[in-house]
Amino acid sequence: MERLKFEIQIEAPVEMVFKSMIGREGYKQWTSVFCDSSDFEGSWSEGEKIIFLALNKAGKREGMLGRVKAFVPHQFVSVEYYGVLDGDDQITEGDIAEGFKGMYENFSFKRQDNGTIVSVDVDVEDAFKSYLLETYPKALNLLKQICEQS
Repeated sequence: MERLKFEIQIEAPVEMVFKSMIGREGYKQWTSVFCDSSDFEGSWSEGEKIIFLALNKAGKREGMLGRVKAFVPHQFVSVEYYGVLDGDDQITEGDIAEGFKGMYENFSFKRQDNGTIVSVDVDVEDAFKSYLLETYPKALNLLKQICEQS
């Protein structure tokens, strides 16, 4: 497992960037780069379960099961993954789940005079590394467009 880091400067107030990144409508927009049907279920509150999901080509729900480990509004959000979603089944044991257990995705927001710097640290297995290296910057650029056009 390796930790990747992505960063982008957005010319918008930190409160707007934060809301656009984790609010349902904003989240669905910027994560559409990963999958058109990207969404989440659950709560961003510390200690709460959150499921990041999308529909596969056959229309089946798939995704990752996470728990919000830290939530500091407008500053920091940390999610620890512990399993996968396969249709209506939440898989937390076995080989598939083990590949996600203990992985983190952290979002940091730093206020600047001219806007906000968003940093994302994400743990990744080798099989997904090239995909994230290509796709995450595109997703953050879309977030930037969303925030700067508002």
